[in-house]
Amino acid sequence: MIEIIKADITTLAVDAIVNAANRSLLGGGGVDGAIHRAAGPLLLQFCKTLDGCRTGEAKISPGFKLPARRVIHTVGPVWRGGDHYEAKLLRASYINSFELALENGVRSIAFPSISAGVYGYPKQAAARIALSVMRDYEDRFERIIACCFSAEAADLYRQLLDAGR
Repeated sequence: MIEIIKADITTLAVDAIVNAANRSLLGGGGVDGAIHRAAGPLLLQFCKTLDGCRTGEAKISPGFKLPARRVIHTVGPVWRGGDHYEAKLLRASYINSFELALENGVRSIAFPSISAGVYGYPKQAAARIALSVMRDYEDRFERIIACCFSAEAADLYRQLLDAGR
């Protein structure tokens, strides 16, 4: 089941939350910074051992002080007009996050809108990709949450999810 909520992803008690990380995995702005702050300094120490992450790939860490047991870090693409494999890379971010979750026994997972913030990916296009991949994995998880930062983003996800059913 895909759930769409407006919430602070750092407060969710799920098996894993997904971090829209930068390539260094050492924290940053937006969701990435919020997750690092909420998880505490041990997350940064752990992430230093992961040797970064390439765009479209994913890595996993403990959740430390978060209610979520794990954090799956993925690096989405920076929007550069759509002709630089952005859609393929964004889809890979979601797929690789789901695959890593399955490998680690995750049954409930929450995603932010990857690349739709400071990376500039058009929000509707990013949401379409996210929901498409979520639908592909829906029967393999107990809960899949699209955790939106704003009511407007949650409404967009709901409209697209309803239209796709």
